[in-house]
Amino acid sequence: MSRQRMWLVGIVLVVVAVLTAASAVVRTSSPSAAAQLPGGTSEVVPIGDSVAVSKTLFTRSPEAIVIDPAATPDLWDRTRTTATAHHVPVFAVDAGNRAAVAGELDRLDTGTVYVVGDRSIADGLGVPNVSTDLSGLSGNDFGGADSIAYLDDVARPDAETTATAAGATVVRVPGSDPRATGDSVTVLRNCPHAAVRAFGDGFGSSDEFGDRLRTALTQPELPGGGQVVFPGRRIVALYGSPGAPSLGPLGQQGLQASIARVKKLAAQYQPVSRAPVVPAFEIIVTVASAAPGVGNTYTNMIDPNTIRPWVQAARKAGVYVTLDLQPGRMDFLTQARRYADLLAEPNVGLALDPEWRLKPNQVHLTQIGSVSADEVNRTSDWLAGLVRSKGLPQKVFVLHEFDSDMLANRKRIVTSHPELATVIHADGHGIPSVKMDTWRRITTDLPPNVWMGWKNFFTEDHPTFTPAQTMRVRPTPWFISYQ
Repeated sequence: MSRQRMWLVGIVLVVVAVLTAASAVVRTSSPSAAAQLPGGTSEVVPIGDSVAVSKTLFTRSPEAIVIDPAATPDLWDRTRTTATAHHVPVFAVDAGNRAAVAGELDRLDTGTVYVVGDRSIADGLGVPNVSTDLSGLSGNDFGGADSIAYLDDVARPDAETTATAAGATVVRVPGSDPRATGDSVTVLRNCPHAAVRAFGDGFGSSDEFGDRLRTALTQPELPGGGQVVFPGRRIVALYGSPGAPSLGPLGQQGLQASIARVKKLAAQYQPVSRAPVVPAFEIIVTVASAAPGVGNTYTNMIDPNTIRPWVQAARKAGVYVTLDLQPGRMDFLTQARRYADLLAEPNVGLALDPEWRLKPNQVHLTQIGSVSADEVNRTSDWLAGLVRSKGLPQKVFVLHEFDSDMLANRKRIVTSHPELATVIHADGHGIPSVKMDTWRRITTDLPPNVWMGWKNFFTEDHPTFTPAQTMRVRPTPWFISYQ
């Protein structure tokens, strides 16, 4: 069989490099590649299966591979290697997509399919020649622009293999966001003039995807890589305040020892977490006070300059930081603004602790505090605006809760800021049954777009949950702190 020239049209999840007009240079090796997506541009294909990838990236292919979706890992590895070497599309054929695959093979003008597995897989595909001997493949030549294809984390392996066979650099991203991981950002920055395509229904419109690509090229990254907090990482944090051992384990040792301790703690979660685990500090920067203090506020605000060395050392060590507020009779927004310079760091988020938010006639440890949805929303609006104005990656925004009254009118809390990863953090303690009762209460009727947080206590839990036990909680928590 004569070798046919095949041109890839655009690359699945192709990383677009520079999305400005000045850099939008078409890179083709031949004028015949008219269907090639120009370098420096991007597009979303809302279907993420192999047929959609083939339609986008191949103009013609006289040969193709079909495989049983339930094939063994060894057969999949062989198929992937062969398809990539010979630049032919791969289709995992089942009853649900047989007609679509047949239509695509007809469009490709495929004369021979090579079957991996039972020969009957090729029945009804309408291809003249069927072979089970992959060594007979002559394959396709291809040439064209640098390209990167983004696939979501549920795309089938035949979609990934077909994109790779078409010459694209393929990146799988959790959450259908090209900013999700260090790898997804790095491949884009390394190929700034590539054509980029995303395959899947979660990537949004082509305009939205293009905006995210531009952001990926310019924003700093989070500890662990990427610019979107979840689901590209899981956070495990030590809670407390520097120099205050009674407030939590963070204050039970110095700065460098705290970094070492939390890294060791986070490492215990990696064997039971599919997502990368990032260590973190949750630093209490405004501490609830039993005495009225200055202004009758029942809170002590730590000088930001005292906290700054912890933030800087944490960033250098790859540790995330969340600043925790216990505002007494002050409001959360007023206190948050005091720490604006620290919150302008890319590795720093914010936590609100309503237990310590008092009404004018309340005092700590007599009443459990609470906060209105309006006050939470004013604070999140300000924080989201800070992220936008400073060009920062997404920030963690934690709302602590162990009693349903602590977050008043919770359904009215705005959780749609794309600049923030909003966490509802359940702070129940005690024996396992009591902790789980609190968890079920907190996770009932959750607002949309929230991630769950969980707290383990070293002294108040009996016993303290192990990492494996913590990860068996459902829904699985994404932000786990230790007090």
